[in-house]
Amino acid sequence: MVRPLRIALYGYGKMGKAIEAIALERGHQVVLRVGASNAGVEPVGADVAIEFSRPELAVDNMRLCLTHGVPVVVGTTGWYEQMPAVQAMVAHHRGSLLWASNFSIGVNLFFRLNRMLASLMGRHPEYRVHIDEIHHIHKLDAPSGTAITLARDIDLQHQGYSGWTLGGNEEGSPPRPVPILTERIGEVPGKHAVTWAGADDRITLTHEAFGRTGFATGAVIAAEWLHGRRGLFTMQDVLDQA
Repeated sequence: MVRPLRIALYGYGKMGKAIEAIALERGHQVVLRVGASNAGVEPVGADVAIEFSRPELAVDNMRLCLTHGVPVVVGTTGWYEQMPAVQAMVAHHRGSLLWASNFSIGVNLFFRLNRMLASLMGRHPEYRVHIDEIHHIHKLDAPSGTAITLARDIDLQHQGYSGWTLGGNEEGSPPRPVPILTERIGEVPGKHAVTWAGADDRITLTHEAFGRTGFATGAVIAAEWLHGRRGLFTMQDVLDQA
């Protein structure tokens, strides 16, 4: 039985409202909703915070939560170049932070399949990879954090690839960057595909979200898991220790 939590939401747009709905369904209480009009409000009275704001606000929100001893789940992307500073903050405050480029349970299983396939493809250099990602027109960062995670994991599992490039191609000798092709269309919640193509065939792994519910549910599950723990975690820790 999960203990009811008092949750602070940093970011109260469509995603924040979806998280709130799932949190209430699971018996939790939302004690703070932070948007543009009350940015910087402290998470007083919260057991845990969930951060889905904007890339330029995310690190300040993390700092605010860690300073006040409130564990924080971070779903905002586009701030990862500041990861060393965030790691240092968590260590300095002996705090609790869980981040993920995507909180969907399905996407995190997709990540595992991607790593497995990339490892297998390391023995078949005749296949070349690229990633396609499609999101709604309101998404601020491109490529998506999910696509970057997919590319990073290919890099780690396959000696023929290093880093990633937005658009472009795979010309040149290995290791090559993983090409990521990105589109922003209408209200598409999110679609990612990893394609390995050879001269005779291709293999494609695809994940397509039908709405925000999967992301919101995963974020609340992550908050439930994080409460009472200390350290820096990812969604893979949640799946491994669920």
